[in-house]
Amino acid sequence: MSTMTLDVSGTTRTPFSRLVGVELRKSWDTRAGRWLLGAIVLVTLAIMVIFFAVADADDRVFGNFIGIAATPQGFLLPVLGILLVTSEWSQRTAMVTFALEPSRTKVIGAKVMAALIFGAGAFIAAIVLAALCTLVGGSGGGFDNLEFGDFGTFFLLQEFTILQGLAYGLILLNTPAAIVLFFVLPTASSIIFDLVSWLDDIKAWLDLGTAQMPLFESEINLTGQEWAQLGTTTLIWIIIPFVLGWIRVMRAEVK
Repeated sequence: MSTMTLDVSGTTRTPFSRLVGVELRKSWDTRAGRWLLGAIVLVTLAIMVIFFAVADADDRVFGNFIGIAATPQGFLLPVLGILLVTSEWSQRTAMVTFALEPSRTKVIGAKVMAALIFGAGAFIAAIVLAALCTLVGGSGGGFDNLEFGDFGTFFLLQEFTILQGLAYGLILLNTPAAIVLFFVLPTASSIIFDLVSWLDDIKAWLDLGTAQMPLFESEINLTGQEWAQLGTTTLIWIIIPFVLGWIRVMRAEVK
């Protein structure tokens, strides 16, 4: 009795760009994803409108509008990063994903690229909304003293924030747990370092919020030590969690 063998060795590999496109589409194919993407833009606009209403004409400048955009996006972008990972595990579509693309590393890479694209999209949306508010505000010098470094810093903060959320999602593979951990752990860290005075000397080396504070100053001119502190805290709070999450996904049993 003869047996038939299915030879798939000649099958074309799935292009990485297609995987990225799939991950992007997953984010707005669900009602929750569409609401979250819309909320990022609408909440950013609402914060700018409120600032526009209460600020003096001289304060309605581009830099101020960009500055306040960082707060709402800093809360919502990590949730988007978390959902990029956890949604398919909670909806039990991970088996389909890894069956169609067995390389889990490529799938994680596609999720990272999708997260960076969404972070860039949020950055562009903030720039456009800030420019519109500045034009409507009527401040004669609303666009004065703009520096490319300010844009670069804001962009990096957005990307770091969404990647941090993605890392927490990779570690836990559970949406509620990852969201709670993301908001509770850094907040608890900041509280502890603020309350314990003898930790002041190492605060900037271990607390991400403290290390990032110089990036929010009007004139960004970090010293070598401040760059080292930023790199160390980024390693602790973003890179190491991401590596641990990557290992978790590589070893996770898909049911």
